[in-house]
Amino acid sequence: MDYVKKSAKTVEFAIEEALRTLMIARDEAEVEIIDVGSKGFMGLGARPAQVKVSIRHNPERIAEAFIKEMGMAMGVLIGVKTTLSEKQLDIVLTGDNMGILIGKRGQTLDAIQYLVSLAVNKGKAPYLNVVIDSENYRKRRKEILEHLAHNLAKKVKNTKKPVTLEPMNTFERRIIHSALQSDKQVATYSEGADPFRNIVITPKRSQNQNRS
Repeated sequence: MDYVKKSAKTVEFAIEEALRTLMIARDEAEVEIIDVGSKGFMGLGARPAQVKVSIRHNPERIAEAFIKEMGMAMGVLIGVKTTLSEKQLDIVLTGDNMGILIGKRGQTLDAIQYLVSLAVNKGKAPYLNVVIDSENYRKRRKEILEHLAHNLAKKVKNTKKPVTLEPMNTFERRIIHSALQSDKQVATYSEGADPFRNIVITPKRSQNQNRS
């Protein structure tokens, strides 16, 4: 339920009733006064005030509620810390057994991030990039991939032959591309279609491959 319409003797009474129905505080609501109502004359012609109260779009609240509800369904108690900037919502998950939420190579974490992004960006609110992390996984994974990229680049330079990496998601492919973009002896490009899209590291030559 995103909004309710309520009628009461006064506008304030109608708003209070709507807030109770939606179970939100006043600062979480957007109020539209449909009719201020009228006391009439000696009780004649009186009509109630009518308002429409909507839940104010709050990406942090939406994300936290979504994640905690998901955790309850999984039987996992999840702590949620959010940081909102102009264009991005950063979320850190804490608790026991966070490995379950991270999954193999972060696949479960990526899936949660995708679903939360859909929930947060539903409707007409400005789009927010959603980034979810737990136990500093993103940073650790970035360091591992950068190390891998430089080691494979050395192999390509020595053998003069291209190397194809295993399929990676968009986030991980960008790390590889970024790690080697200043290397003058090798080039990187992506091939294939998700979820099997992978990166090729090749001796540098003129090319117009898709770096995504």
